[in-house]
Amino acid sequence: MASEYCPKVCGFLSDLDAAVDIESVDDRCEKVKDILEQIFRDGEDLLPPEFLAPHPEKYARRLLHRDPEGRYSVVIMVWGVGQGTFLHDHAGEWCVECVYRGKIAVTSYDLLGSESDPLVQFKEEKTIMAGTGEAGALIPPFEYHTIKNSLLDAPSVTVHVYGHELTWCNIFVPGEGGWKKERRELSYTS
Repeated sequence: MASEYCPKVCGFLSDLDAAVDIESVDDRCEKVKDILEQIFRDGEDLLPPEFLAPHPEKYARRLLHRDPEGRYSVVIMVWGVGQGTFLHDHAGEWCVECVYRGKIAVTSYDLLGSESDPLVQFKEEKTIMAGTGEAGALIPPFEYHTIKNSLLDAPSVTVHVYGHELTWCNIFVPGEGGWKKERRELSYTS
């Protein structure tokens, strides 16, 4: 990380260190959400430029910080025009997501039945349009969602704080009669 960015990012990480020790998951996520909204709401350039470049073929995913104690990780995602995710979960882990730059559409889904069924059913709940400095939490079992860049002419950037380092998730692919669950290994973009 470039040295000129360290004081700002290091201060934000210090705040997260204290927040993730809150016992209640709901309270922990609310505190992390408050921290992200406070630091990113002004649109100030706080992140190093190497984290902000889009990938031409898919959204970019870059690890900003992995807590040495394994309590959380911070991942920066860059969404090119038209880029988004499959319907997915977070492997049973909490997450707080905040828009750093641009605008995204987050659509949440309610699982009907059991995730262990060969084909699962979902009910679309709502779509939230979030802009710079707006954050939301995903706390299992309410973790099924999609994310998409809603800008037509520029990338969007989001900051994700996970309850550990998220190395895999389940995606759900639509098919005849329902959605098929597939485990997806996650990697970082160079």
